[in-house]
Amino acid sequence: MAALFDAYIMVDWSAASKPVTGPNSIWIGILAKDARLKLQYRAVNIETRLKARSFLEDMVGKLTKRGDRVLLGFDFSLGYPAGTAEALGLKLDGKAPWQAMHEHLASKLKDKPDNSNARYAIAAGMNYAISKGPFPFWGAPARDVVSTLGSTKPDFTDAALPEYRIVETYLRDNKLGQPKSVWQLAYTGSVGSQSLTGIPHVHALREAWPEARIWPFEFDPSEPLIEEALTDIKVVMTEIYPSLTKAIPESGETVDAAQVRGIAHDFAALDGKGALSAAFSTAKGLDPAENTKIKAEEGWIPGT
Repeated sequence: MAALFDAYIMVDWSAASKPVTGPNSIWIGILAKDARLKLQYRAVNIETRLKARSFLEDMVGKLTKRGDRVLLGFDFSLGYPAGTAEALGLKLDGKAPWQAMHEHLASKLKDKPDNSNARYAIAAGMNYAISKGPFPFWGAPARDVVSTLGSTKPDFTDAALPEYRIVETYLRDNKLGQPKSVWQLAYTGSVGSQSLTGIPHVHALREAWPEARIWPFEFDPSEPLIEEALTDIKVVMTEIYPSLTKAIPESGETVDAAQVRGIAHDFAALDGKGALSAAFSTAKGLDPAENTKIKAEEGWIPGT
């Protein structure tokens, strides 16, 4: 069975508010074929989100121009718990909730060249639209705490929106990891700010690439990803979860760099064995209603 992809690019994102390299910055791992059609790996460390997006546009453009199909993974949530778009009052106009959310964030959050943005103010504004108070986003530093955004977690008991997406609950229940909630914007292991700052760039890339699709939103997530589903598709973007890889940092390598290296090689190895298809499926005892939420708004992590 032929591999589904020719190149694997994994991105460890960063919500840093200034240009930074090294630990806790943006690391991009590229596993692509050389002139002898052998997979070769290299890592790139980029100091700002705008530069990272520009690099991805250029790199993916070169790979697809030569005929490669690219798997592009980002280590942040690409969706929000079901009901978020409705709670925000977003107009769908025929769009899926995930599309409306991506467009909303892209219109609100604008990174500056110095890597700064207004993500805490934007989160506070969304909290006001949803609850008129400090719910559901939380985790603001003291200088950004306002009446609609606090530093501590609000009460999610019997709340209008759940604390976790279906995939995060699945990972926790099956002891596959302890993913944080997308509502958490700061503190150890939080992913909320990465999603707020990352989704606008994913949206921009999807708009720039007509032959790109985002999994699982633009596929049937309950079925394995097969060649027939990828006809005329050159790029598949998806969410990844670095903790699923057991990569050990090599000498002088950061943890972030090791994780994107490990995930790229893991996906390539599965693809080489014909096993990547099944990894791109939510068919793990989930009911149809859950799969509907996953496709429409929440997203999923392949390999879980």
